[in-house]
Amino acid sequence: METARSETSSGRREAWGSLRKLPSGRWQARYPAPDGETYTARTEDDKPLTFLTKTDARTWLASMHTRIARHEWEQPAVLAARRRAEAEVERARSIGFTEYAGRWIAHIRVEPNRSGKRRAVGTIRSYKSKVDGYLIPEFGNTPIRQIDKDRIRVMTDRLDRIPSPLNPKSKFNGITRPVLIVLMMILRQAARDGIIAAAPAVSVPKQETVRRDEDNEDGEYVATPHQVEALYEAVPDQWAIMVLLAAWCQLRRAECLGLQRRDVEWHQYGSATLHVRRQLNANTGDYSNDLKSAAGRRSLSIPTLMRGRLEAHLRDNVAPEAKAPLIPASVRSSVPLSNTRWGFVWADVREAVDGLPPRFRFHDLRHTGLTTRWRW
Repeated sequence: METARSETSSGRREAWGSLRKLPSGRWQARYPAPDGETYTARTEDDKPLTFLTKTDARTWLASMHTRIARHEWEQPAVLAARRRAEAEVERARSIGFTEYAGRWIAHIRVEPNRSGKRRAVGTIRSYKSKVDGYLIPEFGNTPIRQIDKDRIRVMTDRLDRIPSPLNPKSKFNGITRPVLIVLMMILRQAARDGIIAAAPAVSVPKQETVRRDEDNEDGEYVATPHQVEALYEAVPDQWAIMVLLAAWCQLRRAECLGLQRRDVEWHQYGSATLHVRRQLNANTGDYSNDLKSAAGRRSLSIPTLMRGRLEAHLRDNVAPEAKAPLIPASVRSSVPLSNTRWGFVWADVREAVDGLPPRFRFHDLRHTGLTTRWRW
C-alpha cells in the first residue's frame, strides 16, 4: 500500500491520504477524516468507489482534502442518508395528482376525521366518485404543486357548464361545489404532508339549491293534507306507509328505509311510539347507526291519524321477526327496500297527484309535516 508521504512509482510522495492498487487493476483511495477515523472513498449514496487510473484516484483525494479544509465534509453514511431524504422530498413534491389522490383515499379509509370518528363507507365512496369522475379526468398526472388558483378556476368553469340533472335551467348544478370541496381536502392534506407550502386560497361557493329558481316560492313545496293523502293512495300498498312516515312523523328517506318492526312500540289504549335508531345507507345498502345528526336518534309519538294504517301495514306487509324491515323490498321480505328502487317509485307516483310542484321531492313531505301538521 502507498501511504501518506510514501514513495510512488513516479518518485513523488502522497502529501495526504493513501492510494492502493487493487487486484482488479483499479485504484482505491483512503483518507483521514476530521472525526479521527480513516475512510475509503465512497459515492454520495454510500457505495464503494474505485478509480480506473491512479491519477483519477489522486484527483479525488485532492478534492476530498479541499472539502475537509472548507469544513464541508460529512460522514459518508450521514451524507447518503441526507441525499436520500432530499431525493424523497423532491420526488414527493413532484408526485402527480392521480397517485396522490389514491394515497389520500387510502388514508381517509383508516384515519378518523376531525371529530375523531371513522368515516362511513358511503362517505368514502362519495369522495372517491368525485376523484374518479371529475378530478382525475381534469388533472391526471399533473404534479400537485402545479395545481394553483388558475388551474382550479379553469376546472370550476368547466364544471359550472354541466347542466343540472334536476333542473336544466338552473344556474347551479349541484356538482361544482362537492367536487371542489374534495379537491381542497386533498390539497390541504398535501400541505400537511409538506408536498406544497399551502393549499391555494380558493373559497368554496355557498351551498345553493339545484331545484328552486327565482320564480318559485317556498310555499310551493309544501303539500296540502289532501295531496299527502293522494300520494299515499298512489304508492303501491306495501310501501305506501313511507308517505305517512315522512309527512306526519317527519322522517327522512333513509330513516324510513332503516326502520324495523322492533322500532314500533305499542302502548295501552292504542297509542304508539316510533324509535328512530338507524338509517339505510344509500351507497352500500346496509344499515347504519350514524344518523344525520346527534339529534337524529329520537323517539316520537305516532299521530292518531296514521296508527290504524301502520298497524295494518305491519300485519300485511312486514315479517314477524323483530328485526324485519318496516319497508321491505317485497311483502314480508327480510331485505329492506333500496333507495334506488324507492326513487323510481316516487318519480312515478308524484306525477299522478294534481297540483304538486314540478320535481316535488320525497324530502318535501318532511317539510310539509313540520310546516302544516299543527294546523289540522
